[in-house]
Amino acid sequence: MKIAILNGSPRVGNTAAMAEAFRQGAEAAGHEVEVLHVGKMKISGCLACEYCHGKGEGTCIQKDDMGKVMPAYLEADMIVFASPIYYSAPTSQLQAAIQRLYCIGKPAKATKSALLLSSASGGYDVAIAQYKALAGMFGMQDMGVCTATGEENKSAEKLAEIKAFAGTL
Repeated sequence: MKIAILNGSPRVGNTAAMAEAFRQGAEAAGHEVEVLHVGKMKISGCLACEYCHGKGEGTCIQKDDMGKVMPAYLEADMIVFASPIYYSAPTSQLQAAIQRLYCIGKPAKATKSALLLSSASGGYDVAIAQYKALAGMFGMQDMGVCTATGEENKSAEKLAEIKAFAGTL
C-alpha cells in the first residue's frame, strides 16, 4: 500500500517524530511511505476562483509547492494527516494544503486515513472533528487517531505505540 503523510508542522519537532515513527512502522510492514512536509512548503490558500472546475480541468491556477504534494496524494492508498495543535486546530499550513485539494476533491485511490496530533496540553476535539468530517466527505475509512500530549511527545513508549499502529495497517 502507498501511504502519503502530510506533516503540517512548520518545524522539526514532536509531529515530525510521530510521522517518522509511523513511516518506520509502515515500511517495516511492507508499505511504501512518502512524508510530505507541507508545513515547510509554500502553499497558498484556495482562492475560490473556480479555475480548477473550469478551464483548469482539475488543476489549480496557483503554481506553488502544492504541485509537489498532488502526485503523492493522487497515488496514495492511504493519507495520514499529522499536525501539532495550535488553538485547538491543526496548523494553518496543513489546512491550506487540505483546502487546496478542492481542485480534485476526493482522492483518486485513497480509501484509508489516519491522524497524528501532538500538543503540550491536549485539546484535540476540534482537530479530530475536522479530520473525521474530511475523511467522511472523502469516503476514507478512519484507521485511527494517535495523540501525544506533554511528556508523551517523543517518548520511547509513544513512538513505539505509533510504530506498532502503523505496522497493523
